[in-house]
Amino acid sequence: MNTKVHDILRRNQLSVTESREKILNLFLTNTRALAHADIEHKAGERFDRVTVYRTLQTFVEKGILHTIPTADNSVKYALCKNDCFEGHHHDNHYHFICSVCGKTECLEDFIIPSVKLPKEYLANNVEIVVNGVCSACQKK
Repeated sequence: MNTKVHDILRRNQLSVTESREKILNLFLTNTRALAHADIEHKAGERFDRVTVYRTLQTFVEKGILHTIPTADNSVKYALCKNDCFEGHHHDNHYHFICSVCGKTECLEDFIIPSVKLPKEYLANNVEIVVNGVCSACQKK
C-alpha cells in the first residue's frame, strides 16, 4: 500500500477507497497529464466511468489535481503542487501539448505573469497552453 497516496488522501480529509488509491497512484507514477479515457484504460475495467469522473472531480475540488484544457475542448488532469488546497489552485504555470503524440506536460519552470485587469474585472483563472512538437516527436 502506497503511504504517499494515503498521506495525500488523509491530508485532504478523504476516505481511502480502492478507486481513489488507484487513480491517485496513476498520477504519482506518470509525468504527463492524463485524460479521463487514459485513466479508465490504465486503471483497468474495475472502475466504471462515473466512479472515475467523480474521483477526478473530488481531486480537483480538493486541490490534488488541476485541469488542462485541450484544443478539442476536452480536459486533461495533472497533479497539483503542494501549495494547492481545497478551493484554491496555485498552478500558475504553462502547459505544453504536443500536436503529434498528444503528450501534455506542466512546464513548472515557466510562471504565468500576473495579468493587470481594469478595476471592475476579477480573474478567477488564467491558463496558457503552448501547442507544438515535443522533443521525442522531433527526433522521429
